[in-house]
Amino acid sequence: MGTHLSKQLERRKAISTEKKALADLQQSCGCEFPGCDYTPSDRKTWMAGVGPEKLHINKIVWPGTHDSATNKIGIPFVSRPFAQCQSLSIYNQLVAGTRVLDIRVQEDRRVCHGILKTYSVDVVLTDLKRFLSETESEIVILEIRTEFGHEDPPEFDKYLVEQLGDHLIHQDDGVFGKTVAELLPKRVICVWKPRKTPQPKRGDPLWSAGYLKDNWIDTDLPSTKFESNLKHLSQQQPAASRKFFYRVENTVTPQADNPILCVKPVTNRIHCYAKVFIIECVKRGCADKLQIFSTDFIDKEFVDACVGLTSARAEGKA
Repeated sequence: MGTHLSKQLERRKAISTEKKALADLQQSCGCEFPGCDYTPSDRKTWMAGVGPEKLHINKIVWPGTHDSATNKIGIPFVSRPFAQCQSLSIYNQLVAGTRVLDIRVQEDRRVCHGILKTYSVDVVLTDLKRFLSETESEIVILEIRTEFGHEDPPEFDKYLVEQLGDHLIHQDDGVFGKTVAELLPKRVICVWKPRKTPQPKRGDPLWSAGYLKDNWIDTDLPSTKFESNLKHLSQQQPAASRKFFYRVENTVTPQADNPILCVKPVTNRIHCYAKVFIIECVKRGCADKLQIFSTDFIDKEFVDACVGLTSARAEGKA
């Protein structure tokens, strides 16, 4: 009992120290980065606002959501707080400016997060298609993977192609150097990551797992995650020269050895430091490597920071 209590006190002290480190960094780093003064007139159509003809795929800073389809996961007030990473529906995330979706599925095509499950992936695709029908120039990266510990849904690749059809941008390295305007009217880059079934091949309507990479760190320590994200990002090639998407997740994760296991209070330790991360990328010379930037509980400040830097790149200012 005494040893357990001592460990808990050490954990709380470490978390407090790391939260202070990020707060101090925020106070000292300033608030400016290329594009920080840009606000989209309509987040629902921010790509159209920046300009499809000058917006290259490999120069976009893509606002993404982590565990995107968890707004209704589990049982409210019982299991939901332990797995919910977003409060908005897929449609409302897209309207708010999200352009990368992270979807986990199980054998029966239901969305899941670990052992908890929610609605069918049909709901995700219906929301996506609704958004596409209401806009003209917005490109969306849809990542769908089989959740760890689960089997691939049968013939899921065929199902995705049937559902998304002409919206799909086919797997092709040449896409990265093209503008949004050059890809239209196709609108969706769908990355399918099965666990056992064959990966999509070059030229297929779907994209294989190697086209969306990250270095996920499983920690609830915010400064540790922040610095790890910077370290791994700095080791990447510039986004303009890569032939894959690289994601940085501005999130931290509840740990079993800590009494706080609900997602929101834990991820809030790093949530408000997205702009600080971009500023530090600029200061440390790796802002040109930032590409997909994802978060829990996405908000307008996060979207505006990504869109602002994207706008600066499109104008040749970053």
